[in-house]
Amino acid sequence: MKNNFDTKKLTMYAILTAIVIILQYIAILLRPTVFSVSLVLVPIVIGAALYGPKLGAWLGFVFGVIVLLSGDANAFIPINFLGTIVTVILKGTLAGLLTGFVYNWFKNVNTYVAVTVSAIVCPVVNTGIFAIGCFTFFIDAIAEMAGGSDLVTSYIFLVMIGGNFLFEVLVNAVLSPAIVRLLKIRKA
Repeated sequence: MKNNFDTKKLTMYAILTAIVIILQYIAILLRPTVFSVSLVLVPIVIGAALYGPKLGAWLGFVFGVIVLLSGDANAFIPINFLGTIVTVILKGTLAGLLTGFVYNWFKNVNTYVAVTVSAIVCPVVNTGIFAIGCFTFFIDAIAEMAGGSDLVTSYIFLVMIGGNFLFEVLVNAVLSPAIVRLLKIRKA
């Protein structure tokens, strides 16, 4: 009878979870704008690529929980408590889950292509769900911040998302393939 307990796998799950927690707290401390840049997406991509969509979803969920616990979502909580929780947990979890699925879809083409595409998908999903959450739960408050409802879309995409999103895509597209390649070589 084969033992399903895999110590190496469990250790990597724990290490990646710890890295997600640490990177999210570092991102909060090094916040370049009102919103922190999600450096944490890199280990989510790595986990999803090396161990599948379930670990990607778990790491994304942990990311969401840390965002909520750390106070990084405090600007939205008084506006819509439930909307904040749904948006934050959903964006992280789905980013990790879909990253794992995209990696699996492309891995037979080429591992490097699979990781690179996955590394781009992760921030796109994370930011996309954040934008959907903004339009769904916080539109009136954001319109006030923007100075009127005619400026709200521009405000969301240029002020709230803008540079953070570009930075996240660039960091993910550069670091994730390199780190996954190194870990796969080490794993073999």
